Amino acid sequence: MTNHDDDAVLVASLSDRLTGLTFTDRTTEQVTALLVDTIVDWGREHRWRVYRRAASVVPLPPPMSGQHSVVDVACARPGAPPMVFEVDHTDRRRTVDKLLAEATAGRTPIWVRWGSRGFATPPEPIRMVTVAVTARTDDQGVRRHSRRVVRDLPPPRHQAEAITPATPDSLFEPG
Repeated sequence: MTNHDDDAVLVASLSDRLTGLTFTDRTTEQVTALLVDTIVDWGREHRWRVYRRAASVVPLPPPMSGQHSVVDVACARPGAPPMVFEVDHTDRRRTVDKLLAEATAGRTPIWVRWGSRGFATPPEPIRMVTVAVTARTDDQGVRRHSRRVVRDLPPPRHQAEAITPATPDSLFEPG
């Protein structure tokens, strides 16, 4: 298998992990934190060194141009390029630019997008993992997000014997 194939298997593995998450009435910040925590746990299970808010190769714009942006999670993998993750609920051009810069620097960029709307496919070589949620605004005007796992259940079994018409019992006549 090539590195690209290995990365595709890993991205599918992360997607499976995130697809299994369920939560109810979480704020935007809480959902993002849950996804970041899940990515960190997933990376540690692979026995990689995992870093939260790792330095990016992208410098910040002025007036902080001497500093660098950060990625939400980075995983150092022995014998393979690092993986970097950005977690967003919006479609941000700056995130795409950052992940493309990370790819140019030799890292495997993964964009974890979550939300209740469609997700535009990012340019190559960025890989996307999506997490669909439902959203509502609560009584205090706070946006709340929920996710429940939808299981595909088989259809119910139907009666095999033929149904024949019968004379209904009268409810008002003595039996």
